[in-house]
Amino acid sequence: MPERDPLTDPAPLVRRVYAYVAYRIGDGADAEDVTSATLERAIRYRREFDPRRGEPVAWLIGIARRCISDHFTYRPVPVAEVPETAAPGELATDSAARIDLRRVVAGLPERDRELVALRYGADLTARQIGQLLGMRTNAVEVALHRVLQSLRESLEDPVR
Repeated sequence: MPERDPLTDPAPLVRRVYAYVAYRIGDGADAEDVTSATLERAIRYRREFDPRRGEPVAWLIGIARRCISDHFTYRPVPVAEVPETAAPGELATDSAARIDLRRVVAGLPERDRELVALRYGADLTARQIGQLLGMRTNAVEVALHRVLQSLRESLEDPVR
Protein backbone atom coordinates (compact mmCIF):
# COMPACT_ATOMS: atom_id res chain seq x y z
CA MET A 1 0.00 0.00 0.00
CA PRO A 2 1.50 3.38 -0.96
CA GLU A 3 2.34 5.75 1.84
CA ARG A 4 -0.30 8.46 2.31
CA ASP A 5 0.62 11.89 3.69
CA PRO A 6 -2.08 12.86 6.23
CA LEU A 7 -1.20 16.54 5.85
CA THR A 8 -1.66 16.85 2.09
CA ASP A 9 -4.50 19.38 2.57
CA PRO A 10 -3.90 20.83 6.05
CA ALA A 11 -6.23 23.88 6.04
CA PRO A 12 -9.54 22.09 6.77
CA LEU A 13 -7.79 19.82 9.27
CA VAL A 14 -6.33 22.79 11.14
CA ARG A 15 -9.79 24.38 11.41
CA ARG A 16 -11.28 21.19 12.83
CA VAL A 17 -8.42 20.67 15.28
CA TYR A 18 -8.70 24.28 16.46
CA ALA A 19 -12.49 23.97 16.86
CA TYR A 20 -12.03 20.81 18.95
CA VAL A 21 -9.31 22.38 21.10
CA ALA A 22 -11.39 25.54 21.59
CA TYR A 23 -14.31 23.38 22.78
CA ARG A 24 -12.03 21.76 25.33
CA ILE A 25 -10.00 24.72 26.64
CA GLY A 26 -11.67 27.86 25.26
CA ASP A 27 -10.90 30.21 22.38
CA GLY A 28 -7.78 32.30 22.25
CA ALA A 29 -4.05 32.08 22.61
CA ASP A 30 -4.03 28.82 24.58
CA ALA A 31 -6.15 27.09 21.93
CA GLU A 32 -3.82 28.43 19.23
CA ASP A 33 -0.78 27.16 21.15
CA VAL A 34 -2.27 23.68 21.61
CA THR A 35 -3.31 23.55 17.95
CA SER A 36 0.20 24.56 16.96
CA ALA A 37 1.72 21.90 19.22
CA THR A 38 -0.63 19.34 17.65
CA LEU A 39 0.51 20.23 14.15
CA GLU A 40 4.17 20.21 15.15
CA ARG A 41 3.78 16.67 16.50
CA ALA A 42 1.82 15.64 13.41
CA ILE A 43 4.59 16.88 11.13
CA ARG A 44 7.20 15.12 13.24
CA TYR A 45 5.30 11.82 13.22
CA ARG A 46 3.53 12.01 9.84
CA ARG A 47 5.30 8.87 8.59
CA GLU A 48 3.65 6.89 11.38
CA PHE A 49 0.15 7.69 10.09
CA ASP A 50 -1.60 4.51 8.95
CA PRO A 51 -4.67 5.15 6.76
CA ARG A 52 -5.96 1.65 7.58
CA ARG A 53 -6.47 2.78 11.19
CA GLY A 54 -8.58 5.83 10.35
CA GLU A 55 -8.78 9.18 8.66
CA PRO A 56 -6.25 12.01 9.06
CA VAL A 57 -8.65 14.15 11.09
CA ALA A 58 -9.15 11.41 13.68
CA TRP A 59 -5.37 10.91 13.85
CA LEU A 60 -4.87 14.65 14.44
CA ILE A 61 -7.60 14.79 17.09
CA GLY A 62 -5.87 11.93 18.89
CA ILE A 63 -2.67 13.99 18.91
CA ALA A 64 -4.65 17.06 20.04
CA ARG A 65 -6.10 15.10 22.98
CA ARG A 66 -2.57 14.37 24.20
CA CYS A 67 -1.53 18.01 23.68
CA ILE A 68 -4.55 19.17 25.71
CA SER A 69 -3.59 16.76 28.47
CA ASP A 70 -0.05 18.16 28.42
CA HIS A 71 -1.47 21.69 28.49
CA PHE A 72 -3.43 20.96 31.68
CA THR A 73 -0.49 19.14 33.22
CA TYR A 74 1.66 22.25 33.00
CA ARG A 75 -1.05 24.86 33.54
CA PRO A 76 -3.88 24.90 36.06
CA VAL A 77 -7.41 24.84 34.67
CA PRO A 78 -8.68 28.45 34.70
CA VAL A 79 -11.93 29.25 36.43
CA ALA A 80 -14.27 30.76 33.86
CA GLU A 81 -15.65 34.12 34.87
CA VAL A 82 -19.15 34.95 33.75
CA PRO A 83 -19.66 38.63 32.97
CA GLU A 84 -22.18 40.40 35.19
CA THR A 85 -23.61 42.53 32.38
CA ALA A 86 -24.52 41.74 28.81
CA ALA A 87 -24.99 43.80 25.68
CA PRO A 88 -28.49 45.13 24.94
CA GLY A 89 -31.03 43.42 22.69
CA GLU A 90 -30.51 40.21 20.76
CA LEU A 91 -26.81 40.10 21.55
CA ALA A 92 -27.65 39.94 25.24
CA THR A 93 -29.99 36.98 24.71
CA ASP A 94 -27.46 35.15 22.53
CA SER A 95 -24.65 35.88 25.00
CA ALA A 96 -26.74 34.66 27.93
CA ALA A 97 -27.62 31.45 26.07
CA ARG A 98 -23.96 30.80 25.26
CA ILE A 99 -22.96 31.45 28.86
CA ASP A 100 -25.66 29.07 30.09
CA LEU A 101 -24.59 26.39 27.61
CA ARG A 102 -20.93 26.79 28.54
CA ARG A 103 -21.82 26.53 32.24
CA VAL A 104 -23.90 23.40 31.71
CA VAL A 105 -21.26 21.73 29.50
CA ALA A 106 -18.57 22.57 32.07
CA GLY A 107 -20.64 20.73 34.67
CA LEU A 108 -20.70 17.51 32.66
CA PRO A 109 -18.44 14.60 33.57
CA GLU A 110 -15.10 14.59 31.71
CA ARG A 111 -16.13 11.75 29.37
CA ASP A 112 -19.29 13.59 28.32
CA ARG A 113 -17.43 16.86 27.74
CA GLU A 114 -14.97 14.93 25.57
CA LEU A 115 -17.80 13.38 23.53
CA VAL A 116 -19.39 16.80 22.95
CA ALA A 117 -16.04 18.31 21.93
CA LEU A 118 -15.25 15.47 19.55
CA ARG A 119 -18.70 15.56 17.94
CA TYR A 120 -19.35 19.30 17.77
CA GLY A 121 -15.87 20.80 18.10
CA ALA A 122 -13.94 18.42 15.86
CA ASP A 123 -17.05 17.52 13.82
CA LEU A 124 -16.21 13.82 13.96
CA THR A 125 -18.78 11.15 13.17
CA ALA A 126 -19.85 8.60 15.76
CA ARG A 127 -17.77 6.02 13.88
CA GLN A 128 -14.65 8.20 14.04
CA ILE A 129 -15.21 8.94 17.73
CA GLY A 130 -15.63 5.23 18.39
CA GLN A 131 -12.34 4.45 16.66
CA LEU A 132 -10.58 7.18 18.61
CA LEU A 133 -11.99 6.18 22.00
CA GLY A 134 -12.14 2.42 21.44
CA MET A 135 -15.94 2.34 21.56
CA ARG A 136 -18.55 0.82 19.27
CA THR A 137 -20.34 3.25 17.00
CA ASN A 138 -23.76 2.55 18.51
CA ALA A 139 -22.34 3.07 22.03
CA VAL A 140 -21.06 6.49 20.96
CA GLU A 141 -24.44 7.37 19.46
CA VAL A 142 -26.28 6.31 22.62
CA ALA A 143 -23.83 8.20 24.85
CA LEU A 144 -24.17 11.36 22.73
CA HIS A 145 -27.95 11.06 22.78
CA ARG A 146 -27.91 10.84 26.58
CA VAL A 147 -25.50 13.76 26.91
CA LEU A 148 -27.63 15.94 24.65
CA GLN A 149 -30.77 14.98 26.56
CA SER A 150 -29.03 15.90 29.82
CA LEU A 151 -27.95 19.24 28.36
CA ARG A 152 -31.50 20.00 27.16
CA GLU A 153 -32.93 19.19 30.58
CA SER A 154 -30.30 21.29 32.35
CA LEU A 155 -30.93 24.26 30.07
CA GLU A 156 -34.71 23.98 30.50
CA ASP A 157 -34.43 23.65 34.30
CA PRO A 158 -31.57 25.96 35.43
CA VAL A 159 -31.99 24.80 39.07
CA ARG A 160 -30.63 21.36 38.10
